[in-house]
Amino acid sequence: MATDYLRRILTSKVYDVAVETPLEYAPQLSQRIGNTILLKREDTQSVFSFKLRGAYNKMAHLPKPALARGVIAASAGNHAQGVALSAKRLGCKAVIVMPTTTPGVKIDAVRALGAEVVLHGDSFTDAYGHALTLEKKHQLTFVHPFDDPDVIAGQGTIGMEILRQHAEPIEAIFVAIGGGGLISGIAAYVKQIRPEIKVIGVQTVDSDAMVRSIKAGRRVTLTDVGLFSDGTAVKQVGVETFRLTRELVDDYVLVDTDAICAAIKDVFQDTRSVLEPAGALALAGAKQYAAEHKLKGKTLVAIACGANMNFDRLRFVAERAEVGEAREAIFAVTLPEQRGSFRAFCELVGNRNVTEFNYRISDSTSAYVFVGIQVSSLTEPNKIANNFRKHGFDTLDLTHDEMAKTHLRHMVGGRSNLAGNELLYRFEFPERPGALMRFLNSMKPDWNISLFHYRNQGADYGQILIGIQVPPGSKKAFKDFLEEVGYPHWNESENPAYKLFL
Repeated sequence: MATDYLRRILTSKVYDVAVETPLEYAPQLSQRIGNTILLKREDTQSVFSFKLRGAYNKMAHLPKPALARGVIAASAGNHAQGVALSAKRLGCKAVIVMPTTTPGVKIDAVRALGAEVVLHGDSFTDAYGHALTLEKKHQLTFVHPFDDPDVIAGQGTIGMEILRQHAEPIEAIFVAIGGGGLISGIAAYVKQIRPEIKVIGVQTVDSDAMVRSIKAGRRVTLTDVGLFSDGTAVKQVGVETFRLTRELVDDYVLVDTDAICAAIKDVFQDTRSVLEPAGALALAGAKQYAAEHKLKGKTLVAIACGANMNFDRLRFVAERAEVGEAREAIFAVTLPEQRGSFRAFCELVGNRNVTEFNYRISDSTSAYVFVGIQVSSLTEPNKIANNFRKHGFDTLDLTHDEMAKTHLRHMVGGRSNLAGNELLYRFEFPERPGALMRFLNSMKPDWNISLFHYRNQGADYGQILIGIQVPPGSKKAFKDFLEEVGYPHWNESENPAYKLFL
């Protein structure tokens, strides 16, 4: 089967619409981490993503009668533009089903390429189901975003280009994984031609369907997926992509939001280009893998697979990149409520650069400080925290606490005596009218909202922290409520930072 993919890749028709993208050296990043980092610049394609390769290859191989009837796809992002552009070049009809939550800028981009847009449902799953219905009704051909041999082969031309562009030794090629089409295609080619090169998949810690599937030995369906790296937010990988990935991929890396933001900044500093989160995912994985395996003097390739970034998202990326690059540590520190303790704490901070400082008196015995401090290494936060404790200040290191970084730093206040039976949950709401009202209308009338903080990340969703007062006898009803609403959520009720500051 691998040899069959080699033939498919070598005979693919992607270059009617795609260009051979550069394999660029990243000088500043390479020097900093002690390895040669090469970026495969798929963000320089005409639709700013690799997706047009697979979409066009699939459509160019369709029989003429099928092409004449037209194609259909379900997508809210890069695949939609790839299919639309391919249909325009081939002169066929394209219908793209998109969730009603899709931002207008993406809808307009697809329509500008000549495709018909159908808005249906709140999620990709809803749009996908409707696309399959329309496929049968109108006898259209469905162009799958990843689980199709011709799509996989089209993406595999990236691997072909890398080996042609760099004949010298390569330690590893890092590839972002959503549904698995990109890494399947690249691995299918690379492992046939230069099997000594490692192919390493990268996923986010909250959208790791492929990694979980590999561990389980079967395809696993995630209940929820994190949406920051929306281009890889897939609940279930493909049948064929799972088979190829399990057979050919050497290793996997899981990274968090902060690491992705830091990678976006790294690429900007070396290229002055801004990648979308999924586009920087492979580089974040390469950096983490190099650090964990203490690699030095090796050549690492990272696929910069897309740059369809919402401009408003940049403020969030800039804020979190500091933490992702180990440039900021965040602490919750308890100060004894006695004369001189505040000054003593400030003296311990010394001449370090303070990025944030929130102080709140608690009671007659203590006060709490939420403080951000600039650091220069991954080990420094632990040293700082231990020094605080050594001098009598109880300290929590919140550097990797998502609730603290997204919400708490903006709302340090104090706990209310009125907030009895409070449960604290973090949600991701779709950014569309009515999302909050749907949430509120699903609540029981005897539940009360005791805390609310909303954060727009400039994305298709918002981050919301909610305190809800739920009577002890309503726990099952609350669980049913969470399932009915269906928004991704995380229970923060036992988070120690919540107990200190909120």
